[in-house]
Amino acid sequence: MDRQTISRLAHAHHPIAAPIADESVAGLLARATGHTETGRALDLGCGEGGWLIRALAARPRWQAVGVDLDAAALTRAREVALALGVERRIGLHHLDAQEFKAVEPFDLVLNVGATHAFGGLLPTLAAAREHLAPGGLVMVGEGFWEREPGQAALDGLGAERDDFADLATTTDRVIADGWTPVYGYVSSIQEWDDYEFSWTGSLAAWALDHPDHPDAAAAREAADRHRAEWLHGYRGTLGFVTYLLRRD
Repeated sequence: MDRQTISRLAHAHHPIAAPIADESVAGLLARATGHTETGRALDLGCGEGGWLIRALAARPRWQAVGVDLDAAALTRAREVALALGVERRIGLHHLDAQEFKAVEPFDLVLNVGATHAFGGLLPTLAAAREHLAPGGLVMVGEGFWEREPGQAALDGLGAERDDFADLATTTDRVIADGWTPVYGYVSSIQEWDDYEFSWTGSLAAWALDHPDHPDAAAAREAADRHRAEWLHGYRGTLGFVTYLLRRD
């Protein structure tokens, strides 16, 4: 079973692919879009379009563009956009986010939990800067170390110690790169637990509901492995922060 399919099944009940609760998503989007009645948003790694579709539903005069390599996720995004009546205000591109070229700048550029697409946080911000209108905002979500990671945490994440820093250092790096945090949201342990139990539970439930599917065993194994890596490895060690940033 390929990674994109696993992720899509795992996010069936948690379409925001990050440890952020619905009410927190709504609050972040209100801050990000509330400064103007009309605007344009771009999500570089949109998946099923959860951030953009919610933004459009709340802001009837906004337009949006999403870019992602997962064709099935984009299909799902189109279905949800159609069901909510915002399909005419969103454009979805099956494309590597690094290759996307915009004709016009955007008032809001998002990348939440997908900085790996650009090779890390600062390269992601460099890419976002190329698409950002003067005075616009970037919303970026990134991991950080809540505490010094042990080997179990590193093994569970398939990470190296230097892949992340603590929250203070991460924020300092963003500021040194020429950005000002105008807001930041740190996900709670409750949000992490809900996200991880939803991720592993949705995938395991799919396997139980489709016992004769050729990928059922692989899905169940992936869910069990991920749950163990989280509970016995990085729970309470890896944090997640979502910044709203403006250029200096």
